[in-house]
Amino acid sequence: MKRILVPTDFSDHAHYALEVAAQLCRKTGSELFILNLLDLPTHMNDAVNSGVNIPEVMLFLKKTDDRLEDLKDEALLEGIKVTTATRIEKAFEGIVSYSKEHAVDLIVMGSHGASGFQELLIGSNTEKIVRTSDVPVLVIKNRVDTFTADKFVFASDFSSEIRKPFQKLIELAGIFDAELHLVMINTPNSFKPTHVAEDIMKNFIKEFSLPRHQLHIYNDTNVEKGILNFANKIDADVIGVSTHGRTGFAHFFNGSISEDLVNHAVRPVVTFKI
Repeated sequence: MKRILVPTDFSDHAHYALEVAAQLCRKTGSELFILNLLDLPTHMNDAVNSGVNIPEVMLFLKKTDDRLEDLKDEALLEGIKVTTATRIEKAFEGIVSYSKEHAVDLIVMGSHGASGFQELLIGSNTEKIVRTSDVPVLVIKNRVDTFTADKFVFASDFSSEIRKPFQKLIELAGIFDAELHLVMINTPNSFKPTHVAEDIMKNFIKEFSLPRHQLHIYNDTNVEKGILNFANKIDADVIGVSTHGRTGFAHFFNGSISEDLVNHAVRPVVTFKI
């Protein structure tokens, strides 16, 4: 891991993510990128892109640059190579495009989650990035004084399509010398006898060189509850899942377990796009 990106809106939750990212940078020797996005109304955005200087926008950009410089000077970033940037772009689009341009290996984001109608109709930028980012996204919900991943849960159906994200999981777990807890959630709508589930998991992991790990089968009413309850049971440090990156109506009708976890989990969640 060489480059870590933290998007910031200067909120408390964004700072929680920055604190974790700083710890990761120190552990891995990574460079840190801090990005702020300014999402303007369409007419103002068009004017700026045409080279028109709008005083209010220029003032805001200047203040944003000043705040980013203040972040760079914080003690928690001392000794870390830090690059800051401000962009006029929609938040989730800007974060994904910036991560590609700078070959970022991991995005660390803060999130306060969403619920009810807000969750259904609006969603959050974090959810959209989880769905669209090609690199792993680590979502931090609360302040973490010392970030560890000693107990790293990865929940999956262990089908062939997750081979690529699973390799990224192994690499990330290796950085922390984590013990992987691989779990398949059994639900009434998708039930597998224990011996069948065990065979699926054992056959899947044969082709990988795994660190310390355990295999688990956990029964619950649905997958999301199963993951959360299992993580609580073993007192996990981090929850990992893969996401299909669905968009549009496919996403609306099928939903996304990873996004539900981002909204509802208290623990850090890291997602890997299939």
